[in-house]
Amino acid sequence: MSLQTIARRYAIALADVAIEGGEAVAVQKELLAWGEMISSNRLLAEALGNPTVPYDQKQKVLDELIQRTNVRKTSANFLKLLLRNQRLSEINEVNKWFSQILDERSGVIAAEVTTARPVSEKSAEALRQKLATVSGKKVRLKFITDESLIGGMVARIGSTVYDGSIRNQLREMELKLAGS
Repeated sequence: MSLQTIARRYAIALADVAIEGGEAVAVQKELLAWGEMISSNRLLAEALGNPTVPYDQKQKVLDELIQRTNVRKTSANFLKLLLRNQRLSEINEVNKWFSQILDERSGVIAAEVTTARPVSEKSAEALRQKLATVSGKKVRLKFITDESLIGGMVARIGSTVYDGSIRNQLREMELKLAGS
């Protein structure tokens, strides 16, 4: 079974529990922080992910960190479940799916917008409204800057890409001229 399939199953189960408890956003924030903490600390990642480290030692480390970070019971139980099933090293993949599932269930879509230069708040809001109209859903935007676009923008919503970049227009013009 693929990592994505496994991570999605964990994320669905977590979403069911967190939404029912009315703590989905809080749990999401806590687990994102945990994913960052584990990813940014090589020794911690090694200690929790290495199969040669005995489970009881990993459990002591995890319990101490849970106590220090003072996370919700739902988050703590989920972290313990991941550790018990040797999946704690995959927390970032689970977090990715958890975010997607929460978005799906709340009628939100994520859009990644790449522009050549930073976008003003006014332009970002206008784009958000336009994409909401096109998709019929609430839109959460993530902006990325890529100067190689020259100008314009590329918006990605799921697997759909709207490419209005000057780089793409030049590429299309080049193909037309080469085909003539």
